Amino acid sequence: MWQNYINATSIEEVVKILGERKGARVVAGGTDLILELERGVRKGIDTLVDITRIPKLDKISIDEDDVIHIGALATHNDCAASKLIRARGYPLARAAWEVGAPQIRNRGTVAGNLITASPANDTITPLMALNARVTLISTRGERIVPLKDFYAGVRKNVMQADEMLVDISFPALKENQRGAFIKLALRRAQAISLVNVAVVLTLKDGTVKSASITLGAVTPIIGHAEAAEQFLARKKLSDKNIAQAAELATQAARPIDDVRGSAAYRREMVKVITARALTAIREGVEQAGMPKNPILLRGKKFAKKVLQTSSEFPAAPIETTVNGKKIVFASGHDKTLLRLLREEGALIGTKEGCAEGECGACTVFLDGEAVMACLVPAPRAHGAEIVTVEGLADGKKLHPVQESFVADGAVQCGYCTPGFLMSGAKLLEEKNNPTRNEIEQAIAGNLCRCTGYYKIVKAIEDASKIKVKR
Repeated sequence: MWQNYINATSIEEVVKILGERKGARVVAGGTDLILELERGVRKGIDTLVDITRIPKLDKISIDEDDVIHIGALATHNDCAASKLIRARGYPLARAAWEVGAPQIRNRGTVAGNLITASPANDTITPLMALNARVTLISTRGERIVPLKDFYAGVRKNVMQADEMLVDISFPALKENQRGAFIKLALRRAQAISLVNVAVVLTLKDGTVKSASITLGAVTPIIGHAEAAEQFLARKKLSDKNIAQAAELATQAARPIDDVRGSAAYRREMVKVITARALTAIREGVEQAGMPKNPILLRGKKFAKKVLQTSSEFPAAPIETTVNGKKIVFASGHDKTLLRLLREEGALIGTKEGCAEGECGACTVFLDGEAVMACLVPAPRAHGAEIVTVEGLADGKKLHPVQESFVADGAVQCGYCTPGFLMSGAKLLEEKNNPTRNEIEQAIAGNLCRCTGYYKIVKAIEDASKIKVKR
């Protein structure tokens, strides 16, 4: 893992550290980087520079030139919930919502998704279709790179070691432009794309003036289906033209065979979902299935904290608040938050099920939002407020979700239960009377290996009634 960890307070501080320390690397959500470090995929990194509490870096805005800007700390949940992105950059909002599960989307940033450079990463495809650019800063100055020129290969980008990505920008969709994003995966949540497609069309009187069609997970570098784009220009979206464009889109695909699907299947699915996206735009139903108010697993009082002073570990102890109590950790700076809580904090209610953000058993609240503790670096706890399953009850009075789990028998082996309790509790903080679909969204990141979902869902439904009565 890392040897040194710095909680930074400004962009200037970050780029200075990157310029001076050869083994330094920026960390924000860490949902990819933590796993890569644990698996030894990333070599030569000994210092992590945490940027998560630098002011205003999570901002999503539109400028006077009608260009949308997304800060380096804007998370997938920020984009999925943004009215601006939903109205003027819908393919990105949809892709952001399709990433992982709520706990992952609360930590994972769109900037991080771009930097990781996997051809299966969901937000690259729509941003490529939207003609996005990224702004990189170092002590040497600033440079703006079109996203189409940002990638050098699988998991490779053109960033220099001393550069920090600070902004993502793209022209906001105009009134005569429509966009769609469709992802095909093996599950509805917590699944990597087998294929994904983003489409942006400029229309006039039902005729396509120009088309932007990009394909994910079927090429080493995400790119355009140029033959399909050229074919659609100056044509109506008839069934015949849609079918021909979808067929042409397969020319840009160079998929691989792996355990999740064959190359032949992926190529066929490029055709299928390209046709679906074009048809959805024609019928005006491209936003079908996207909730108007997606579940975020954030409290109503959620607000991102700003650090007043930077801190470096292991030189300093980790000073944090857990379940309302001030705690000082003199060790554990090189661990994940999960292991810090369990090993240094003796709070064993938070479980390690997968240690890679797949099962949700380690769900805790970090500064008011649900996260996977196995993907959070321990020093992120410095100056933060954390709630674990041990802190759900109010003294001897159980939380409504805990009461309902007992009453409804929503526990089998019990290993996954702490994570479900945390997700359910945060949901009820977000929604007083959630629908069944909203409950399913909330627990999308929690796996029950005993398949006890029916009673779990009922318990959360019943808990909402107890909460309303109180």
